[in-house]
Amino acid sequence: MAWPLAAAERAVVGSLDSVGSETLAGLMLRWGEQLERDYPGVRLQLQASGSATAPTALAAGTSRLGPMSRRMSAAEREAIVARQGHPPLEIPVALDALAVFVHRHHQLEALSLAQLDAIFSDTRRCGAARPLGRWQDVAGSKQQGSITRHGRNSVSGTHGVFKRQALCGGDFRLDVNEHTGSAAAVAAVAGAPGAIGYAGAGYLTAGVRAVALENAAGEAVAPSAEAVLSGDYPLSRPLYLYVNLPPGERLPPAEAAFIALVLSAEGQALAEESGFIALPEALRRAARAQLGLGEG
Repeated sequence: MAWPLAAAERAVVGSLDSVGSETLAGLMLRWGEQLERDYPGVRLQLQASGSATAPTALAAGTSRLGPMSRRMSAAEREAIVARQGHPPLEIPVALDALAVFVHRHHQLEALSLAQLDAIFSDTRRCGAARPLGRWQDVAGSKQQGSITRHGRNSVSGTHGVFKRQALCGGDFRLDVNEHTGSAAAVAAVAGAPGAIGYAGAGYLTAGVRAVALENAAGEAVAPSAEAVLSGDYPLSRPLYLYVNLPPGERLPPAEAAFIALVLSAEGQALAEESGFIALPEALRRAARAQLGLGEG
């Protein structure tokens, strides 16, 4: 179904260039494929090397769309303003739970954030008294042996969100194995009984288990849409699309059609099918209204 636009915009054609998040790559591709079915004259060109590449491309003018799995920093915004003369438009597109994965045969059921910090961090800003390097030192674990850690590289928005929320802003240990993609990090955990790693909850596979995490109330909560929407799960994030749009200007037809799809009921259903969490209805409608997209 083609989304309703002004009569002059019905002939939607052109190429959309997107540079940014690897986490959002699969979903951006699905949205792009649906848009191309609705508007055969539109093509989405996707480059997904990590969230940190989005602000750079927006500032340079080499991309007008910048998907990010974290919020853009003030410094990144300022760099865009310096080059483009205006800040980017920020659009929430979905929600996500950050999950902590262990091998499928690992019997660990839950971790506190202090334990998680002590496993992944040297600085232990979340309050742990000592680092955790062996599974037998982790309360609740029946596993023996050294802990092997897997995560994302520093270009990744997932890396930044985990650092801020799970490490209380502290520093990662130097022996964390950094991967360029979330699927690779999860696959590494699936291949080693003593491994632990983090990624978006949608990257769950048959080879791993998601560990419940203790929230501020001391409740062990598994990553789920309900727990994220209620605020009970402690590691969650909005996902964003940033657009290079000067103040007072309308979105070009192809971009308007793409964003209308993203913020439609169908677009949000595609987000859920991709392992993410749909925006709350009030937030989705508010975003559409702010962009002048009407109902959808």
